[in-house]
Amino acid sequence: MRYVLLSRDGVPYASATPGTLGGHSRGRLYGRLDCPSALRALSRGRYAERRVFFADETTAVAAGYRPCAVCLPREYARWRAGGERTAAPCPTHP
Repeated sequence: MRYVLLSRDGVPYASATPGTLGGHSRGRLYGRLDCPSALRALSRGRYAERRVFFADETTAVAAGYRPCAVCLPREYARWRAGGERTAAPCPTHP
């Protein structure tokens, strides 16, 4: 069986092994495959259209995804404390 995962640069590739983390391309977030929030969204439909998978956390972060606050609260807190939520200054209005 072949699985489609996202690489560090966000490009899909075929893999013989499944991903360890799932994500959502619109929200640019990743989490555990058994995440309660993702499972609820999947049950409501349409979430699966933008579902992506990663081999590991390092790959998800490198592809520009953030951790899920529901299933990865420690990773999310670390991400949030790292200042990545801070908007970049506007180049035309410093």
